[in-house]
Amino acid sequence: QVQLVESGGGLVQAGGSLRLSCAASGRTFGYGAMGWFRQAPGKGGEFVAATGWSGGTPSYADSVKGRFSISRDNAKRTVYLQMNSLKPEDTAVYYCAAGRFYGSRREDQYGYWGQGTQVTVSS
Repeated sequence: QVQLVESGGGLVQAGGSLRLSCAASGRTFGYGAMGWFRQAPGKGGEFVAATGWSGGTPSYADSVKGRFSISRDNAKRTVYLQMNSLKPEDTAVYYCAAGRFYGSRREDQYGYWGQGTQVTVSS
């Protein structure tokens, strides 16, 4: 079992920044891929960014490329999502997920999910 706990969400004005954190614990071995997804009201889930505990080139959705940055602290077993230049359309619940396939953008390839953290961007 892998436990994931997100934090850092909140309300911010357009153009502002937030940093989300995802703390992983439990049997993380074998679940080296870490991703962020989001779900806006009335919409389906959307891939945001992905990385892995072993490094490699992160991947990003086109909608966030250049504004969001994913990073990790292996010692703390924590993944971060730095979100800059936020837009109202970034409003969503953001979920952290752990999976086996590095860089995957598919929700069904992530086996463990956090509870989500709300990000609201006002115009």
